[in-house]
Amino acid sequence: MATVIYPSPIFGPIHSRRLGISLGINLLPSDGKFCTFDCIYCECGYNKDHRPTRKLPTREEVREALESRLKKMQEEGVIPNVLTFAGNGEPTAHPHFPEIIEDTLELRNKYFPDAKVSVLSNSTFIHKPEVFAALNKVDNNILKLDTVNEEYIRIVDRPTGHYDVQRIIEGMKAFKGNLIVQTMFMKGTTEDGRSVDNTTDDFVMEWIKVVKEIAPRQVMIYTIDRETPDQLLQKATHEELDRIVSLLQEAGLYATASY
Repeated sequence: MATVIYPSPIFGPIHSRRLGISLGINLLPSDGKFCTFDCIYCECGYNKDHRPTRKLPTREEVREALESRLKKMQEEGVIPNVLTFAGNGEPTAHPHFPEIIEDTLELRNKYFPDAKVSVLSNSTFIHKPEVFAALNKVDNNILKLDTVNEEYIRIVDRPTGHYDVQRIIEGMKAFKGNLIVQTMFMKGTTEDGRSVDNTTDDFVMEWIKVVKEIAPRQVMIYTIDRETPDQLLQKATHEELDRIVSLLQEAGLYATASY
């Protein structure tokens, strides 16, 4: 099974299906995975197989590494579309996430003021006031909501601690539209034979109802792109993703799909 463990604290730039030329910012250790989810589709593999031994990068290390890379990109004429917090787990888990956001916005404004700052988050820390405030400052606050079916979340996203999907939904509503909802659609089964198909109306219609209540400025849907730790998962088809986008548009939501 191939997995991707990203360098830390900076990686790329890479070409993102959803965001364009993206310079990655990884606030987790470079030798393993640290996440409040243990998704069966995660390109970084299962948590148990990649436990880090190194420490989190400090705020100062992140700032120094980011400024060094931005200077080099400026000298080489490589212009990023976005600076993206992603990598080997949940970025908002870093104890100095709010301060690092402040540093990143300052450096972005200094070197590439037209670049966006994005955060890819599984939403598990949005109830923390300091995380909520920091996410409200970035250009693209991208929050995961794969379904509103908690049983499915426990099978597929596999939260590692307490998880209440209704609490997550209420936390998303609190952003008052200043967020992008991101959802993975896929098919197939788990290795023990349970279906993970969330493209059917049983899942999609209730999810759309809740997303409409959250009222994000955009909905990003996508499907599997790289090898997954659970080998029986399958991509959703173009037609299935297009159908879901059409349903979102009919509900008055701006939606995009990545295939």
